[in-house]
Amino acid sequence: MQAGARVAPESRHPIAKHRRRMGGRKAHAERSALQAKAAGPAYITRKIPYFEFADEESLCRIEAHAEWLMQDVGIEFRDDPVVLDIWRAAGADVDGVTVRLPKGMARELCRTIPPEFTQHARNPDKSVRIGGRNVIFAPVYGPPFVRDLEKGRRYGSLEDLQNLIRIASQIPWLHHSGGILVEPCDIPVNKRHLDIVYSHIRYSDKPFFGMITAKDRAEDSVALARILFGEDFVEDNCCVVGNVNANSPLMFDKVATEALRVYSAANQCIIVTPFILSGAMGPVSTAASVAQALAEGMAAGALSQLVRPGSPFVLGNFLSSMSLKSGAPTFGMPEPVMSNYIVGQLARRLNVPLRCGGSLTASKICDAQAAAESGDSMHSTALGGANFVLHAAGWLEGGLCSGYEKLVLDADRLGAYQRMLQGVATDANGLAADAYREVEPGGHFLGCSHTMANYETAFYDAQLSDSESFEQWVETGEQSAEQRAFERWNQMLNDYERPPLDEATDEALREFIDRKKESMPDAWY
Repeated sequence: MQAGARVAPESRHPIAKHRRRMGGRKAHAERSALQAKAAGPAYITRKIPYFEFADEESLCRIEAHAEWLMQDVGIEFRDDPVVLDIWRAAGADVDGVTVRLPKGMARELCRTIPPEFTQHARNPDKSVRIGGRNVIFAPVYGPPFVRDLEKGRRYGSLEDLQNLIRIASQIPWLHHSGGILVEPCDIPVNKRHLDIVYSHIRYSDKPFFGMITAKDRAEDSVALARILFGEDFVEDNCCVVGNVNANSPLMFDKVATEALRVYSAANQCIIVTPFILSGAMGPVSTAASVAQALAEGMAAGALSQLVRPGSPFVLGNFLSSMSLKSGAPTFGMPEPVMSNYIVGQLARRLNVPLRCGGSLTASKICDAQAAAESGDSMHSTALGGANFVLHAAGWLEGGLCSGYEKLVLDADRLGAYQRMLQGVATDANGLAADAYREVEPGGHFLGCSHTMANYETAFYDAQLSDSESFEQWVETGEQSAEQRAFERWNQMLNDYERPPLDEATDEALREFIDRKKESMPDAWY
């Protein structure tokens, strides 16, 4: 058994008390394998329209309010004098740490942001195209805790991180390996960024995130990408992505700006996301919070272009409501759903790629609350037009916890979103004229030639949904979706095969990491 794989306690898994209908399970597995094979390219090219939620007058008012925030209120850039010098040289009004941008300045600077670019993977077949009409699903990012059905909730470890990477690497609906799927809390804080980036390189061949929590950690991430891809290639191509948040409202600290300067100067992508809980880091008004998010994001995009014109940048949005009784964030509510739609419209008007959140929930476990909130959050993200969907699978507890079962359950639904975003085929096969010629009125299509030619891929067949009869469900153990997901990720760890990595490159990566670790004592804070 693969390290980290677990066997569920019998008391939690009534399937242990019954014999399986192996024939049905085998057929389902074969259909799932065919579906995965037919998943298509390494990312989605959207073929359906966007959902246009706000009218022209509303969009213009929000844009004007964002300009007012940048020009009259200003945005603070703290503890990074280099950034203040950059703004000053560009003609902005710099007063202490407050930067005020003349109307139109940020939008004009954002014109050099590439509306579409490629992030390369070490397996060229898995490189992704970010922006335009393309959609990329990436797993959960950042939680310190992890949970599964057997071991419950706990601090994450390096083993957990690597297990989650192994699982994500096998899911065709996850196009990106991600970054901190869970914090490896058993590794010193000042060294864990090296293990995180290396784990993605070692255990997956999909594109990945670099780290951003200190300037040297961002620099190390770019250096590892240069070892992996070659310095000349990295100079001209995006090979690693950083993701930072604004300290909303209207403030950036040096963690964000130093990371932005490192990634943009190296021609690597930086995603900058205002993190706004309306009522705390923004007004309770959805329109005001959206305008604030646009102002913060546009200012960051403009800064990236002052560092290096043409460097890849993604406008982020993470706007959620909160309980005004407890202060706890809420997800899947109508206000953040509306913001996803509106920010999508604003990003398209700005002509820049957009990142939004995905399967978000405040629930602590994979229950009905998690399903409802995740579904509403993800649906608006997909229809609203996000190009890069972070937290598309695995998010629990308001982002404090990664769930093994939640990862594969969410990913199962991502396959359905991938199918939906590809639209309806209206070619000869899609309209099925031959089937109507073959089947008489009042007949059925079950055995006709068109059905037989298309039955394996005609409908999305969710691997973890049980659509069989009640009697079949009882006979196979009366399992919940969460129990089926437990079995699924354990099987994936058993089946995992590490993608090949050039030995000389791997040795160079490990030498760099060992040298960096030896140069500093362990720090746990």
